[in-house]
Amino acid sequence: MARIPAPVAAVRHAVRRNLAGLPADALVLVACSGGADSLALASATRFAFKRVGLVTVDHGLQEGSDRRARSVAAWARDAGFDPVGIETVSVKGLPGGPEAAARTARYSALEAAARRLDASAVLLGHTRDDQAETVLLALARGAGPRGLSGMPGQRGVFRRPLLDVARADTRKACAALGLAPWEDPHNTDPAYARSRVRGSVLPVLVDALGPAVVSNLARTASLVASDNEALDTLAVDALDSARTPEGLSVPVLAGLLPAIRGRVLHRWARDLGAPGGALAYRHVVAMDALVSEWRGQGPVFLPDGIVVARRQERLVRVVPAHIK
Repeated sequence: MARIPAPVAAVRHAVRRNLAGLPADALVLVACSGGADSLALASATRFAFKRVGLVTVDHGLQEGSDRRARSVAAWARDAGFDPVGIETVSVKGLPGGPEAAARTARYSALEAAARRLDASAVLLGHTRDDQAETVLLALARGAGPRGLSGMPGQRGVFRRPLLDVARADTRKACAALGLAPWEDPHNTDPAYARSRVRGSVLPVLVDALGPAVVSNLARTASLVASDNEALDTLAVDALDSARTPEGLSVPVLAGLLPAIRGRVLHRWARDLGAPGGALAYRHVVAMDALVSEWRGQGPVFLPDGIVVARRQERLVRVVPAHIK
């Protein structure tokens, strides 16, 4: 019996471990661009699980993207994936830069496909290297713990089985299996921040600090994510304690540790309707100042026209016309 190449075994083991809790007859979809990471993931999932479908997304951002999508779909059908689908999306009018807009459109299409097909999970091919890049980008933005926690292993219908697998191993797995990955030119385009981190920043860190820096950065994300989960649980209880019919109790908020109070204010702002993507650190700091640095200052203006003010011993939402 031929020995399975170590990279192939590593990818298959990661997939088996990730899907262990799903019913044997559940449908799993693999999001596959045709790149090495998602191609290795798709092959391993097809080997390790009974019902596996595949979805490829055509963003329409590159010449020939429709042909690439049809090629990936044809490979999937020949390999026994069922169902196989192509989701064509448009990024026009979506917020953020090209990367953010494409990500929003892609995830929306994948979620819609999962609902339509009654899939239990959609697998994404992000690797340990992707996680390390995400942490570096978060550090560059001055992100807090939520940003430094990187990409979650699971959120909603999405799962990332390969966050503990090196990108080099997905390439080696493809080579061992005779798979020919597509090389996305965006991955080496210096116009994109992630491409610059991948091509320039991370290699310099590896040269200076050794190859373990990649796994160390990824492990940092996992550790911070665990801390975030604990702090968020405490914040939920604290928010319940601070609530009043009018808003939030300032004395209760003042008695909280700053890390918990910031999370409470962030959650409350979201409850009021502030969109998470637009709710920034400066908004939370301004609300916190109404509690911890009260000098009679005016209201705080949050995204989506939401206004918060301090009225005696309460933080309350106010109607702009009623601001004094």
